[in-house]
Amino acid sequence: MAKESLRVAVLMGGRSAEREISLASGICVAAALEEAGHGARAIDPAEIELAYVDWRRFDACFIALHGGEGEDGRVQRLLDSLGVPYTGSGPAASQLAMSKQAAKEQFLDRDVPTPEFVALHSSESIRDMQRRSTSLGLPLVIKPDAQGSSLGVSLVSGSDDFQRAVAEAQLYDDFMVAERYIAGREFTVALLDREPLPLLEIVSSAPLFTYDGKYHHAGAELQFDTGLGAGKVRQLERVAAAAAEAIGTAGLARVDLRMDEAGCPWVLEMNTVPGMTEHSLAPCAAAEAGLDMPALCDRLVRACLRVRSVQ
Repeated sequence: MAKESLRVAVLMGGRSAEREISLASGICVAAALEEAGHGARAIDPAEIELAYVDWRRFDACFIALHGGEGEDGRVQRLLDSLGVPYTGSGPAASQLAMSKQAAKEQFLDRDVPTPEFVALHSSESIRDMQRRSTSLGLPLVIKPDAQGSSLGVSLVSGSDDFQRAVAEAQLYDDFMVAERYIAGREFTVALLDREPLPLLEIVSSAPLFTYDGKYHHAGAELQFDTGLGAGKVRQLERVAAAAAEAIGTAGLARVDLRMDEAGCPWVLEMNTVPGMTEHSLAPCAAAEAGLDMPALCDRLVRACLRVRSVQ
């Protein structure tokens, strides 16, 4: 028996610094939903207020908004108030994951290993920021607190780099995080309904996996054949799942980790609306598990309808 065809609104674009990537994700999601037999319509919150959309025309909403209101809980809160089923995590988990400081505090409360950090704010002098960050040692990483796609992220190798790194982060957020740099190998674990998809290693020629590395594969190679033993793979998956549980994610999420030279895993951050192009990390992991883009997007939409039906 054929599955029911659904009418799906695909939220993409928006006003955040990640608009370009969100548009690319949304276009791929809409095409995948159409291939899966659904009707998909793109909706850009930068062009139409979501409160004015006639949601009665849709069975569900697929959130492909990266950054800003799409990931910080605002869109999720609005859709909840309107009774619209949507993909991904709810408002509380979205808001928690969007703030690196809040997420890391949650990880620490739940004994999820994450690098030591110091919260910074633009109202402080550079001298005070640098003084408070000395406990982390060098090198360290400066990140905007509520920004994804590695935008505004810099490595500080010496004291002369600090002011430049802060200035870069301040382009995106007044709130920032200074984090101890973990030397070692970088991995990502995509989780589908809290279940890990195949582990993916990011082999980069640079010390940080940057925006260009993530979206243009500049100087970065993605590998499923990591050479790790089954026990070490399970350890990374367990830590990623613990991070997802600590945040309270739903649907598709992605956890970025580092494994230090002693083999210990460290959670860097959680992404509740991961990239959804054919070359994005989470869809690549799903494809490795046998779920192509149409099957993945169909599953995510049908799952959100099931969640709504039992609420």
